[in-house]
Amino acid sequence: MSHKAGFVNIIGNPNVGKSTLMNAFVGERLSIITSKAQTTRHRILGIVNGEDFQMILSDTPGIIKPAYELQASMMDFVKSAFEDADVLLYIVELGEKELKDEAFFNKIRGAKIPVLLLINKIDKGNEEMLGEALKLWSEKVPNAEVFAISALENFGVPQVFNRIIELLPESPAFYPKDQLTDKPERFFVNEIIREKILMHYKKEIPYAVEIDTEDFFEEDEIIRMRSVIMVERDSQKGIIIGHKGTALKRVGVEARKDLEKFFGKQVHLELYVKVNKNWRSSERQLKRFGYNQK
Repeated sequence: MSHKAGFVNIIGNPNVGKSTLMNAFVGERLSIITSKAQTTRHRILGIVNGEDFQMILSDTPGIIKPAYELQASMMDFVKSAFEDADVLLYIVELGEKELKDEAFFNKIRGAKIPVLLLINKIDKGNEEMLGEALKLWSEKVPNAEVFAISALENFGVPQVFNRIIELLPESPAFYPKDQLTDKPERFFVNEIIREKILMHYKKEIPYAVEIDTEDFFEEDEIIRMRSVIMVERDSQKGIIIGHKGTALKRVGVEARKDLEKFFGKQVHLELYVKVNKNWRSSERQLKRFGYNQK
């Protein structure tokens, strides 16, 4: 029996539902999903396995103009998404009229591989809006197949999934068939903690934070973790900890519950906060956190 396998890369503006779609395909919460823009920082590989196929999905950061070194590194991940794709999923939101970066847009229009353009969040509009969007994007990206979906409601998602499988090249599997992702456990510990920070803190705090899980010990009944929340300034450290430690405790309790669900085991989580001045602008620090691919 023939076997298909290939790389499917998901791109689009921030907060259009890329992470929601990937998690709908994979069936696990691999990517951070919150209402704040710019929450995906790394290219996350999620793997969907069937008897005769393997679909390797990359969830890329949203397309933005880089404002500091971290965002420039995030854009490097997006650019690399063009280089190894067998199928490109370009997601727009209903009501959206353009991509933030014209050069990227030209790349999509000139892509030599199949492009599926997905109009997401159609549950938030009406038939007239959808008709306008279908016409607009069919004209703007004539090389794409256009689908209308709601990733959150799972509307139209199975059709996209089946079309991707049709477009995958014949190939043996690239990863073991029981593998869900190429990322280590600590990566998901960091992402789950960071999600809680995105949910509970405002302004620049979530974007000035990086998580480093220093210890991860798995025993028969329990996983013991020790994670450090890095911030850029002392004032941010105080905000993260909160009055008498209440804010940090809330992050810890909520993260632990999600980690227990994710790993299917009891979790003991210790959280600390450290100041790591201007880490977002330091190439050395970004390399350490896995951003710079150079």
